[in-house]
Amino acid sequence: MKFPASVLASVFLFVAETTAALYLSSTYRSGGDRMWQALTLFFSLMPCALVQLTLLFVHRDLSRDRPLVLLLHLLQLGPLFRCFEVFCIYCQSSHSEEPYVSITKKRQMPKNGFSEEIEKEVGQAEGKLFTHRSAFSRASVIQAFLGSAPQLTLQLYISVLEQTITVGRGFLMTLSLLSIVYGALRCNILAIKIKYDEYEVKVKPLAYVCIFFWRGFEIATRVIVLVLFTSVLKTWVVMIVLINFFSFFLYPWIIFWCSGSPFPENIEKALTRVGTTIVLCFLTLLYAGINMFCWSAVQLKIDDPDLISKSQNWYRLLVYYMLRFIENAILLLLWYLFKTDIYMYVCAPLLILQLLVGYCTAILFMLVFYQFFHPCKKLFSSSVSESFQAFLKCSCWRRRQKSCESLEETDLRSSRKQEEMPSSSKRSPEPIHIFSAEELCSA
Repeated sequence: MKFPASVLASVFLFVAETTAALYLSSTYRSGGDRMWQALTLFFSLMPCALVQLTLLFVHRDLSRDRPLVLLLHLLQLGPLFRCFEVFCIYCQSSHSEEPYVSITKKRQMPKNGFSEEIEKEVGQAEGKLFTHRSAFSRASVIQAFLGSAPQLTLQLYISVLEQTITVGRGFLMTLSLLSIVYGALRCNILAIKIKYDEYEVKVKPLAYVCIFFWRGFEIATRVIVLVLFTSVLKTWVVMIVLINFFSFFLYPWIIFWCSGSPFPENIEKALTRVGTTIVLCFLTLLYAGINMFCWSAVQLKIDDPDLISKSQNWYRLLVYYMLRFIENAILLLLWYLFKTDIYMYVCAPLLILQLLVGYCTAILFMLVFYQFFHPCKKLFSSSVSESFQAFLKCSCWRRRQKSCESLEETDLRSSRKQEEMPSSSKRSPEPIHIFSAEELCSA
């Protein structure tokens, strides 16, 4: 049985970031900055409440008689109790033998074109640990993109305005960045396991390292770009945020309405139609929050029973990163044109170049992950290098076709001009008179 390291990492980031945010809000209060104190507390306590609801919803504690667990969740101590419960189950599983087991069937990754189906016995303790891991993975994603991402943006914005980074603020920003990167990493792993549910997925350590650098560069550059733009154009940033948010929030609903599919009823049996609508709206809210800062790695599909599209859409991935790169470049250009005196000692062109190169570095790590370290790369119809080669061949073929078409058009135009000329205007070529040697001598 695997050691529950992901649960321990989620609880550590949750507790550390909440404690640092509470301490920093107390320093803002002592300094008289009421607005910064209120925003810091809001971005700290709001995701805490959502994490408690997520853990209750996944474990279905509302339908069970567990008043102590409900009280601990109300006191915002639910993750600590869940972590203690996980380690109790893990320690007891090695000492007691389970009388009831369930059998699961998973297929191995294809080797030499063949894949075997393997049966595996799963005990009750392992099943409970799996439920806890999935619950904490979802809680980490919620904590990262509905709490840590706004918190990091806020604290970096305050640091830019005050032109100083205190120890408490720097510690909170570091924890927030780690929480966002970890949440994005869990989102990647969840997407892989959902898309390839019938296969036994094993993620190698180098894959985790590659995803960590990919997400780290992507999220850090995105947050810095938003903070720089906000510091010089405060009113316009509201429009940028609303356009980004509502574009990703409404996109799954528009696809669902255009498909003509019936309203999903099989998300949870205990939920009514209103409860299902609230859950779907919360999922689309989380989906929009993720895509505000980085690629979500999953495509929300409301009419699907799993709510996740299992197809690998490379075109959508390419369009997302192209548009995001263009948007970051435009925001940096506007910041450069309207920058104020607080950036007097900052080399603006060098900073813009560093941020754009940092975003390109994130894309490079993403391509390396999909090319070499993706655990299910053998199931891809084409790799990244093959797709790139096909794109180059297609672009070269189109250029050749356009050049050939342009040559044919010029030939047709010249032939039509010659046919349209009247016969009287056509001159017969004059004969060339060649002088003989005698004529030349007489001359």
